[in-house]
Amino acid sequence: MWRSFCISFVIFCFALNPVFAERIKDISTVAGIRSNQLVGYGLVVGLDGSGDSSAAFTDDSMRNMLEQLGITLPPGANLPIKNVAAVTLSAELPPFTKPGQKIDVNVSSIGNSKNLRGGTLLMAPLKGADGQIYAVAQGNLVVMGLNASGKDGSSVTINIPTGGRIPNGATVEREVITSFVTGNSITLNLFRPDFTTAYRLAETINDTMGLGTAKAVDASSVKVSAPTDLSQKVSYLSMLENLTFNPGTAAAKIVVNARTGTVVIGQNVIVQPAAVSHGNLTVTITNDPTISQPPAFSNGQTVVVPKSDVDVAATNSGAFVFNLGVTLDEVVRAVNNIGASPAELVAILEALKAAGSLNAELIII
Repeated sequence: MWRSFCISFVIFCFALNPVFAERIKDISTVAGIRSNQLVGYGLVVGLDGSGDSSAAFTDDSMRNMLEQLGITLPPGANLPIKNVAAVTLSAELPPFTKPGQKIDVNVSSIGNSKNLRGGTLLMAPLKGADGQIYAVAQGNLVVMGLNASGKDGSSVTINIPTGGRIPNGATVEREVITSFVTGNSITLNLFRPDFTTAYRLAETINDTMGLGTAKAVDASSVKVSAPTDLSQKVSYLSMLENLTFNPGTAAAKIVVNARTGTVVIGQNVIVQPAAVSHGNLTVTITNDPTISQPPAFSNGQTVVVPKSDVDVAATNSGAFVFNLGVTLDEVVRAVNNIGASPAELVAILEALKAAGSLNAELIII
């Protein structure tokens, strides 16, 4: 199959001196402006018998909730918790979210509940890593999965029915203060650390805002002076993030997906002079059992005698040479001409890397 269409190549290559401008907001973030993870515990009620059938913590949670509502149960009373499920809650609190705004909540069963469809989450707090309550969640679950079973034991399950989501299901109660509102500087962190990109970013800001405004701290960060007044800082950052400049090119890399045969070759990949020979060794073993009959009146038994034929065939697709200054197009053409499979291509690239003829980092996934 692989021989019929060789290898699928995806090549990102541009001209020798590419010029492409990027906005600062597209390749970096402002330090301190990030989301925060929240987690909580709660009870989902209103399930049609698909709740926790035997979970001690669910029973304890129900007792505690009823006591807080002024209902005291006698000691040893059994609670019908088949319509209740204990769940964990998770949410992400975006930066600058104010009290009263809504965020989505993910709900996942932690007991032996089989289905959360139709359930309602009762009021539950969401806490941050510091233990403080930042939001309160409550509402009806949206469950995309379902399951159905018959009396004969057969069952059908689609997606995951023990997890759901409550859109806008949590109300923010506390704001997370970021470093953006304080100080007289901001730090831009690059998505992809690169010394050239950091240097060019600082130079672009200095050319626009004035010499000494920005300073590259390392390959990831550029520190920029900013106004202390918050309203001025917002407009100042608005101008900064829309500045465009030419970032540094990525390091030479080759990414090979051995399962699909997809190869991504970066722009700066260079192959030094090398000769590659590609061949296959095929070993074929054929089993042809025969029947052995005993002579007449010998009281022997008929037996099956195994018989194997071993055939070894060596094929050679020849050799090809990578000359000095070889282009990516020539690399692709040479590999396609020999009809290499993904595994064979990986072997060729590894051999070139070991021989010192490949300058790129080889990543196999």
